[in-house]
Amino acid sequence: MNKTIFTNPIIWADVPDPSVIRVENVYYMVSTSMHSMPGCPIMKSHNLMDWELVNYVFETFEDNDAHNLLDGKGIYGKGSWAASLRYHNGLYYVSFSSNDMNKYYVYRTKDIENGPWERFTIPGLHHDPSLLFDDNRVFVFYGNGDIRIAELTADATALKPGGLNQMLFETERSGIGLRCEGCHAYKLNGYYYLFFIEWPNSGNHRRRQLVYRSRELLGPYERKLLLDDDMGYRNKGMAQGGIVNTPAGDWYTVLFQDHDAVGRVPCLLPVSWENDWPVIGVDGKATVSFEVPLPGSVPTKLVVSDNFEYASNRLILNWQWNHNPDNFRWSVTERPGWLRLKTGHLASSVEYARNTLTQRTEGPRCSGSTMIDSEGMKPGDRAGLVALASDFGTVGIQADENGERRVAMCIKGEDDREETVQSLVYKKSRIYLKIDFNFQEGADTAHFYYSADGEDWMSIGQSLQMKYTLHHFMGYRIGLFNYATKENGGYADFDYFRYTNQIQ
Repeated sequence: MNKTIFTNPIIWADVPDPSVIRVENVYYMVSTSMHSMPGCPIMKSHNLMDWELVNYVFETFEDNDAHNLLDGKGIYGKGSWAASLRYHNGLYYVSFSSNDMNKYYVYRTKDIENGPWERFTIPGLHHDPSLLFDDNRVFVFYGNGDIRIAELTADATALKPGGLNQMLFETERSGIGLRCEGCHAYKLNGYYYLFFIEWPNSGNHRRRQLVYRSRELLGPYERKLLLDDDMGYRNKGMAQGGIVNTPAGDWYTVLFQDHDAVGRVPCLLPVSWENDWPVIGVDGKATVSFEVPLPGSVPTKLVVSDNFEYASNRLILNWQWNHNPDNFRWSVTERPGWLRLKTGHLASSVEYARNTLTQRTEGPRCSGSTMIDSEGMKPGDRAGLVALASDFGTVGIQADENGERRVAMCIKGEDDREETVQSLVYKKSRIYLKIDFNFQEGADTAHFYYSADGEDWMSIGQSLQMKYTLHHFMGYRIGLFNYATKENGGYADFDYFRYTNQIQ
């Protein structure tokens, strides 16, 4: 087999908390999606480097005011966290907890790429869970510092009556800010292995990867530090992932690394074994690139352009809505070749506007643009492009009460409202908008532009200093939005979305 050169990160975009499995010659990965819907994206690869988005586990998983972004707060920083992906006896399982619902969710399917998925809920928060199928028994390991084990029924859909449900062990406290979490559990070579992330508040103050092992399910467990390295990037540690082997018996780990505003990016590292302990990297270090005996493949794009030419209201997989969409107020068929976003409720800012359609941003640089027909907008309506995170920035068209149109660049202001940095009278009904993102070497800036013809671009407002915050707990996304501040019933039409990972 020819060897392939791998370069980290394998995906320079927000794909946090990766959980990877292999089934025969194919690898699958699930990751955290929180408030983005559909959620729990499933990616597929033949070589652990080139990943293709093939499915989601759910369209939405709850229907309430918070998930529908109608309560003025939403589920930012909550939703689906740290999903665990497993395959057992012909079935694929994905499980996760939701902080806002205080529930543990288990989904299963025979066909991971097409579904359908069966859904089961178990009461109580099972933080960062990992499923483990152990002969004829099923367990979930979970917790933050206080690591617990619970036994599930044989079909993994409920707690087993009278089964194990207890504290397993406590992890280190001294000098640790974030105690062990993000469990990935395995049974290999007569050992139980539990992989964790932790974050010291002493020493180098960066995330690191650990493993606990025991020959007995209930312990005692030994502890070993596996990786404490930033791969030369801003003291950002690499951690929170599991291990996976190839058909040839080689082992690898997929971990994430914080890359500031673009989000948490997945990285691939080799794993070897010494005295039944896993060893990550080379000489205790993570490597930016290395050669491995895995097949090459043609990379597929995670973020894509779209001309909105659809026969039915079913968007390509790359799009996700910010929270649950109102499916009565968007269409790609009502005006063929256009995305129509209708207003449905009043919002104080784009952060609380329903039906904002988003994709990830990518490093080191990327750019997205669109053209909007504003004829259907009502007074008080705002439509445009957003660099979406807690500290957001927008460029768009605003309809004034006197019927005048203005092009405006806005940022997040006080009381979570949009604050206009600059606005200009704009006479035409059609406007071209663009945002350029620069994640190169931690620059983390976004620049905003408008045009009357799509060729002569004019800067507007100010550059946005993007910041990764725990309020959204996600990397910046680019989105198309239309919302009302005065009255409902207006609409904006988007002719296309054009994306490039090289700023033009």
